[in-house]
Amino acid sequence: MAEDYKGSRILLVEDEETLAVGLEYNLTEEGYLVEWAKNGREAIDFFKSGRFDLIILDIMLPYVNGFEIAEMVRKSDPQIPILMLTAKTESSDKVKGLEKGADDYLTKPFHLQELLLRVNGMLKRKSWYKSSSEKQPVFKFGDNEINFETLNCRHGEEEIRLTPQEAMLLKYLVERNGKIVSRKELLENVWHLNPDIETRTVDIFIVRLRKYFESDPSNPVYFKSIRGAGYMFEEKQ
Repeated sequence: MAEDYKGSRILLVEDEETLAVGLEYNLTEEGYLVEWAKNGREAIDFFKSGRFDLIILDIMLPYVNGFEIAEMVRKSDPQIPILMLTAKTESSDKVKGLEKGADDYLTKPFHLQELLLRVNGMLKRKSWYKSSSEKQPVFKFGDNEINFETLNCRHGEEEIRLTPQEAMLLKYLVERNGKIVSRKELLENVWHLNPDIETRTVDIFIVRLRKYFESDPSNPVYFKSIRGAGYMFEEKQ
């Protein structure tokens, strides 16, 4: 594990005891500090009473489900990384998780090493995003204003609140203004996902950014598709 992230505090929310005990042990062995919540109510109590660097969150939980917890967390902390665990394989559940504020997801059963890599990657991206946002907290283009620290945005008179993944994607594209970025690059660097199986994820989020920030989403000016190559953000002067 990267030395920089040792001591990071992780909230593990999982009601399946065998799985949770194994994850708690292995995450602790990696140098993380882990608090284990066994249901949705405990998760909310832990979150309200402590400071965490990352949340591992099961969807199917007693009392309060993972979607509701993610929504609650996002209202008070727009940037904390959330890794969602699900036994469901339907892409609609994965997309719903991302819409509620999850940064990434893993479908059970999964390999321990994959989870550890995801956790490390998410902490790394959090560090990149935090430092990048501090250098340029507010960005304006056209009739749009983005606050990368609070994730509150404006399109004309309309107020918008981005999810962390939407903000990270936008930040990554903005920093490469005028350059073509492939889906593979975006999946590996923004989502840390396998580019062979998750290509629609990028397309769904680009459509969403166009809906937020383009006057005519069907004829985009800023978020352009480059056939066979990927996407490009181009700021018009």
